Amino acid sequence: MKLSGGMESDLQEAAAAVDRQTSILAAPLAALIARLHRHQPRVVVTCARGSSAHAATFAKHLIEFRLGLPVAAAAPNIATVYRRALNLKDQFFLAVSQSGRSDDLIETAVMARAAGAITAAVVNDPNSPLAEASEFVLPLGAGIERSIAATKTFVASLAALLQLTAVWVDDPAMRLAHARLPNRLMQASQLDWHEALAALSRAESLITIGRGPTLAIAREAALKLKETCELHAEAFSAAEFRHGPIALVSNAFPILAFNPCDEAAASLTALVGDLRRKGACGMVAEPGGAQTGRLPVLPSDHPDADAICMIQSFYALLVKLAAQRGTDVDQPRHLKKVTRTR
Repeated sequence: MKLSGGMESDLQEAAAAVDRQTSILAAPLAALIARLHRHQPRVVVTCARGSSAHAATFAKHLIEFRLGLPVAAAAPNIATVYRRALNLKDQFFLAVSQSGRSDDLIETAVMARAAGAITAAVVNDPNSPLAEASEFVLPLGAGIERSIAATKTFVASLAALLQLTAVWVDDPAMRLAHARLPNRLMQASQLDWHEALAALSRAESLITIGRGPTLAIAREAALKLKETCELHAEAFSAAEFRHGPIALVSNAFPILAFNPCDEAAASLTALVGDLRRKGACGMVAEPGGAQTGRLPVLPSDHPDADAICMIQSFYALLVKLAAQRGTDVDQPRHLKKVTRTR
C-alpha cells in the first residue's frame, strides 16, 4: 500500500504494532493474571471514552463470553462530578485509553484503586498519568499515531484485549489467533470494499449494525464516519435495532452490517435479509463469494480475531470515502488528538 497520509500510514503500521504485543505484554500480563487468579473478581468494570470505549465493548464480549464474568461500564462523572466512591474492593477495574491523559479516566482509576480494586490500564503511553494511577500497565506499543482519529491504537487495543483474555482463560486457540493477526491485518487492509463507496459517498445518514464481537466494530465505524467523513451514523446491535430504530429503514438510508463469524451470525443475517425486503440499501461484511451487497472479509480464523480484521478493512475504505466526500481524514474539523474531559 502506498503511504500518502497519516491514516494510511497508521493503517499499515497497525500490523507491526500488534506483532510487537506478544513480547511487550508478556511480563505485565503474567503479573496481572497471577493477581486475578489469586483474587478472582466477581465483576469487571471498564472505563474509557471515544474509540477506547468501543474497545471496552469488545472487552465486555470477550470477558463475559470466555470467562462468564459480568462486565459493566463505569460512569466517570460519578467520581469527577458527584465525588462518589464505588464499592470495588477486590473487583477488576480496566481502563482503556489512547493517551492516558483524560482527567475523568485518571480520577476514576484513582478512586477505584483507593477502593481496593485491582486496576489495570491498557494505554499507548506507559508514562501517562492514567498509567501512573493504575497498579498494572498494559502498553499497546503502537508508537506515534499520525492521524487525529485513532485507528492504529484502536486495532492495537482490541488485539491487547484479545491477548489479555487468551492468557486469562489459558486458551491456546486465542493465543494462536493473536499470533496470526499481524499477517491477517495486512491482508484485510487490501480487501476491496468499493461497492460501499457509491452508497456512502452520497448518504446523509446511515446505520451500522453488529452483534457479539462485531458490536464494537459497528460502534467504531459509526464514530469514524462522523469524525472523518462528516457523515451522521448510528450503531446498533442486530437485536436492539428491531426495538424501534427499524422504523428508519428506507431506500435512502444505507445499512452497513458487520456479520460475526460465530453463533450470532444467523440473527444478523436474518435482519439484513428483512431490511432488504423492506427496501433498505443493505451492505454486509461477511465471508462468502461475490454477491451484491456483500463486502469481502478474510476466511474465518477465530471469531474474535476476525472482528479485528473487519475494522482494518473498514479503515481502508474510510480513506477512500473521505477523499470522495472532500473531507480531511487526518485533520477532522473541531477535533484534537488528546481530548480531556472531566
